[in-house]
Amino acid sequence: MQGKNEKICPNIIYLNDSGVSIDGLKIWGSPIQPWFYDWAFNRQRGADILRHWNQIPEDTDLLITYGPAHGILDLTTSNESVGCSDLLSRIREVNPQVHISGHIHEAYGELEKFGIKFINASVVNANYMMTNEPIEIELAR
Repeated sequence: MQGKNEKICPNIIYLNDSGVSIDGLKIWGSPIQPWFYDWAFNRQRGADILRHWNQIPEDTDLLITYGPAHGILDLTTSNESVGCSDLLSRIREVNPQVHISGHIHEAYGELEKFGIKFINASVVNANYMMTNEPIEIELAR
């Protein structure tokens, strides 16, 4: 797959707008998110963030992004949907088996929509307390 990934230590690969194939499964990851306070990896919505999402290969099986897609496991405690609509559009084009995100801790959970399994895998709640169980998935090859 295209992109640049970086080995942090044995058996850990940091995906920074990059991908890896493991046992035939094509995985793509990005730490990018729409502007949110003054956090790392922020991008402005529109062309600035779209250039990252356009790098996601068409044959991706598992997509991992820090921020969620718009309207999918992205509601904050103030009931605001903060996910990225450009990411949602790209996900619908690529059609991965699974999209995993985190970032919006209070939106932890999983659902299926458009034939895609969406997971917000945040293990902490809105108060940064470890309250959520890890989510285990199985992918078809």
